[in-house]
Amino acid sequence: MQEDRLFAAIGYLGILCLIPLLLKKDSAFAIHHGKQGLVILIVWLALWVGMIIPILGQIVWTLGSIVLLVLIILGMVNALQGKMWDMPILAKYAKQLKL
Repeated sequence: MQEDRLFAAIGYLGILCLIPLLLKKDSAFAIHHGKQGLVILIVWLALWVGMIIPILGQIVWTLGSIVLLVLIILGMVNALQGKMWDMPILAKYAKQLKL
């Protein structure tokens, strides 16, 4: 279980979300956190693309990145504590992912 916690926490670090998704397919805990990390990565990429909009894009990207950073920290802390934590708002999208 300790190894699953580490893999789950790594899942919140950008593209490293693929590590629990590919290497821990037998762990529902690691997959849960890996999917949430993948959703955070997708949202961050969408915010990044949205920066092409002058001024507004940069404001939204900055605020969105702060929110995502908080979610990443919360996700990692909960994963390391062994909790099946659901992110506010984005968790429902993570649960819909079929991997």
